Amino acid sequence: MMGYLSMAKSSLLLTLIIQFSLIFANSAVAQIDHGEWTRLLEQNVRLLDGGKATQLDYGSMARSRSQLKNYLSSISQVSRQDFETWNHSDQLAFLINAYNAATVDLVLSEYPEIDSIKDIGFLFSSPWRQKVVDLFGEQVSLDDIEHGMIRGWGRYNEPRIHFAVNCAAVGCPGLRPEAFVGVKLERQLEESTELFLSDSSRNYYSAGRLYISSIFNWYEEDFEQGWQGVNSVTEFLTRYTGVMALEADTRTAIEKGQIRIRYLRYDWGLNNID
Repeated sequence: MMGYLSMAKSSLLLTLIIQFSLIFANSAVAQIDHGEWTRLLEQNVRLLDGGKATQLDYGSMARSRSQLKNYLSSISQVSRQDFETWNHSDQLAFLINAYNAATVDLVLSEYPEIDSIKDIGFLFSSPWRQKVVDLFGEQVSLDDIEHGMIRGWGRYNEPRIHFAVNCAAVGCPGLRPEAFVGVKLERQLEESTELFLSDSSRNYYSAGRLYISSIFNWYEEDFEQGWQGVNSVTEFLTRYTGVMALEADTRTAIEKGQIRIRYLRYDWGLNNID
């Protein structure tokens, strides 16, 4: 009897050890080190107007391109199988970082001969369709990451990613001077959204009309998917009328859908430090 109990205890202990080992392994994988990307951003991103917009020192970044390549190499080592064991916050942070780092690397491939990311590529191969980064065992494009994965997988339903992914243009929401990480993702996404919407040069009210970024036009459907009860661009903006510094009567009119919306022309100039 004692021998049986001893064997049962040993079996239970072994099971617990295996379970904790798997949990630890998954946790370790999920905590992929984004520190190198953070260091590059801290060194090369310039905040404008308190972070409402940013510029990137591409000249300095070019001198640190080997570190950028190291970071891109590290994310290429993540398998799809391991990725699928992570929670959605870790997954989304990883994909946003992959997009932003790959975008910077793409610009550096042509810098300083370009004035815009749109100068890269040719008629039938836009910069966003070029296979520029290794991810999950294959070469993928920026479009593959943003539209095929972040938006296309249908698992995140997160419209605020449009204020997190950065297309290297002046019209884009700012590039955060830090990597996105799962444990801070909610705060990071919310802060990035508020900073962009509080920029009165890119979102403002004038003469009875609300002028907002073309981002809301291009990705209108992403604001209609019920995220936190939001089913339209207007409903999304209603959540942020406070940070947009609008008068009370204007805020009320927006909430009632009584304000006409106009989309601003997008500035595709490179977000380089002047």
